Amino acid sequence: MERIYLDHGATTPMHPLVIEKMTEIMTTVFGNPSSIHQQGRQAHGMLEDARSTIAKSLNVNDHELIFTSGGTESDNSAIMQTAHAREAEGKHIITSAVEHPAVLNTMKELVNQGFEVTYLPVTEEGELTLESVSEALREDTILVSLMSINNETGVRFPIADIGQLLANHTAYFHTDAVQAFGLDEIDVKALGVDFLSATAHKINGPKGIGFLYIRDGISLPALLHGGEQEEKRRPGTENLAGIQGFATAVEFLTPVEKAKRLASYEHFGLMVKEALEKAEIPFKINGGQAPKSPHILNLWLKDIPNDLLLMHLDLQGISLSIGSACTAGNVEPSHVLEAMYGKGHPSTKESLRISFGLGNTAEEIELVTEKLIEVVNRLRN
Repeated sequence: MERIYLDHGATTPMHPLVIEKMTEIMTTVFGNPSSIHQQGRQAHGMLEDARSTIAKSLNVNDHELIFTSGGTESDNSAIMQTAHAREAEGKHIITSAVEHPAVLNTMKELVNQGFEVTYLPVTEEGELTLESVSEALREDTILVSLMSINNETGVRFPIADIGQLLANHTAYFHTDAVQAFGLDEIDVKALGVDFLSATAHKINGPKGIGFLYIRDGISLPALLHGGEQEEKRRPGTENLAGIQGFATAVEFLTPVEKAKRLASYEHFGLMVKEALEKAEIPFKINGGQAPKSPHILNLWLKDIPNDLLLMHLDLQGISLSIGSACTAGNVEPSHVLEAMYGKGHPSTKESLRISFGLGNTAEEIELVTEKLIEVVNRLRN
């Protein structure tokens, strides 16, 4: 049996058009975009065409977009650069307790450097309230960093509302949009954010390439030091093949394609829910009552250890995730679910993340639910 991949929240397979474009670039365009000879100018032109394609998808100016190695670098850059550039104005930063480690571990480092970080709580449904942001704001708050869509539960944060709240405050606003970019129609200006991070490998592009949007007028010291690439904001020879692959993935994700995918993911989630209900399997959808992206379905399967469940499904040829860190075979409880339910809550070790994406079919979902029910019943008995 061919494996069924349902871990698109972790990474996605590259689209055939992306592979085709990258192969073309790697075999025919080898010039350095910073060189002034013909091959360099050719590479530079392709680099800027790709930048323009991605910028248009966000309603931003081309020069407001800098290419990075991925979401982690983009998150680190926005947070660390802001902190160090504005520490004379204040040392208070706001984030949430359920952010990606790329944000949380950066905050931890800033605390070690003398900054003060407020970690906003979420409700039992994983929601972040506008009131909690407002109450945490202080005169010395220099940055607010909040994700657009949670990578474990799919719960959406009210980014546009928070952007309006911050419009009259001096704090910069950063959003990690890694899970949202490529699924949602994003207008950065309408969101009111100063920084936005995204990466290609979550939208059927290549790994190792991402971008950071920096609002016009914001000048920050570079995190890295070297040449003058990316308008001196991110030195290093640009990954042209990766950037072109990223732009190709963006071009493919038209509004019609995005709507089609979201409708499919809604249907897939409903199929799983109805199958579990019919089989009388006790479960809860984590964050199910909150506004959610349908590409992530986080299931609490009561009394079923998720590490055993994941292992059994893997042996059945099904790739899923428990949405938490695994190190040397030890599965740590999900920090997201701990923030929602509290430490020691059974859901933190009994939940499974299913994330849908390119190539998944209703036939696959039907087979997965059959196998899931079979394994759950076996483990329960």
